[in-house]
Amino acid sequence: MGSASFMKKAQALLRIRNQLARECLAELLSVFVLMLINLGGAAQMVTTSETKGNYFSSYLAGALAIMVAVHTGGGVSGAHLNPAFSFAVCLLEQFPWWKFPIYVAVQTLGSFIAAAAVYVLYYDAIWHYSNGTLTTSGPRETASIFATYPADYVSIANGFLDQVISTGMLILGVLAIMDTRNKPVPKGLEPVAVALLVLAIEVSMGSNCGCPMNPARDFGPRLFTYMAGWGAEVFRWVEGRGQGG
Repeated sequence: MGSASFMKKAQALLRIRNQLARECLAELLSVFVLMLINLGGAAQMVTTSETKGNYFSSYLAGALAIMVAVHTGGGVSGAHLNPAFSFAVCLLEQFPWWKFPIYVAVQTLGSFIAAAAVYVLYYDAIWHYSNGTLTTSGPRETASIFATYPADYVSIANGFLDQVISTGMLILGVLAIMDTRNKPVPKGLEPVAVALLVLAIEVSMGSNCGCPMNPARDFGPRLFTYMAGWGAEVFRWVEGRGQGG
């Protein structure tokens, strides 16, 4: 009896009643879950020289991470997960503009924290694989675990077009899936449909730039690598570096 009463008091004390705070925490947790699985798949692929993972397994991890992330915070924040999607729904007047910078900041923070968590999780593997040197290029580079980099042949213009098309396809697909006037996805399976959409885009448009499609997904971890020792090269377009996962 006393234990149950204590638990109720603790729950009441810890309960967050401010709606914006609840949405921010839900979005933060959703993006963290998304990126933890996403970057973990890339880390496993890179640090084992593709003996325990490959590009398809990395893409699959990223797609399934979308499903888990939407289930995690969709009921509270809408699980935007992506500044590009938040921007799109603002343009469609389905989301208030004043919340847009708040969501972008929270999404970027969630990605940054997830990158730090993956770095800790794969710390020994990263340092073993890289021979003790954190680099952004060469046969033992590890920066592509955290952020995406263009293939050798991709120009800046082609890279920009690549991201416009793939991100546009993502937003179009999500809006079509969520449109109640469209042929509906069975209730409760929307996250699965979005995950399959992401997987389809990744396996068809991922070779040029690694298919980030999400500014927060790319910038947050890239900023982490800059601060963690990879240096300013993570923000430079360098020919011959190759794409990330």
